[in-house]
Amino acid sequence: MKHETVRTSSFAMPLTSPAFPPGPYRFVNREYFIIQYRTDPEALRRVVPEPLELTEAVVNYEFIRMPDSTGFGDYTESGQVIPVAYKGQLGGFTHQMFLNDHPPIAGGRELWGFPKKLAQPKLEVEIDTLVGSLNYGSVRIATGTMGYKHRALDIAAEARKLAAPNFLLKIIPHVDGTPRICELVRYHLEDITVKGAWSGPAALDLYSHALAPVAELPVLQVLSAKHIIADLTLGLGAVVHDYLAAGQATPQRGEALTAANAG
Repeated sequence: MKHETVRTSSFAMPLTSPAFPPGPYRFVNREYFIIQYRTDPEALRRVVPEPLELTEAVVNYEFIRMPDSTGFGDYTESGQVIPVAYKGQLGGFTHQMFLNDHPPIAGGRELWGFPKKLAQPKLEVEIDTLVGSLNYGSVRIATGTMGYKHRALDIAAEARKLAAPNFLLKIIPHVDGTPRICELVRYHLEDITVKGAWSGPAALDLYSHALAPVAELPVLQVLSAKHIIADLTLGLGAVVHDYLAAGQATPQRGEALTAANAG
């Protein structure tokens, strides 16, 4: 294979059979179960990177069912999104996500910088209850429940909320272990059609795990919950802050590994 062929045909790994296709990435009947809860503000300060700013001491815990997604297939996801502001613009910072499908793990990490890891989330209806669960291996780390479709929500208002900006910390190391890419990325959901939105009484339990530390943002009080079904497109991102730009300190290999192990 010629040098120029490698350069022009490179999109994702492996070169001759990428783990995910080029976009656009369209989702049909994407189903959200989002529980907002109050948590420890000091715990939030430890995980939200500058220049993002905290707006309130809350977390959105999400279970997301994606039965029909372009290039990624049929999968489920779960994790935590923290309300933040960037230069006065309100949005959400994705802290950690867990899912059960390799293409969106690879694509999410390589393209946008989604903090995705392999796990076993589920979202389903059990009689009169919407139930979200997340296992890391055989260990349960999250369970959420909500009364099924108790109260309808304003679908136009929920569409506007889904269109708000989202922020990610994209990290890709160099071959010597030092950071090659360390960027704050902003992206939006686009072409949103909310088909239904509901609320109801809810509960959330998080459990400790060494490699899936969702419980490090403890549930102090459940504030609200909602269940949304929508069609939408996952837009590509833009870099809004480069942590390795001129004037920013670049850690050496030993420093980087020590910091990672300490964190």
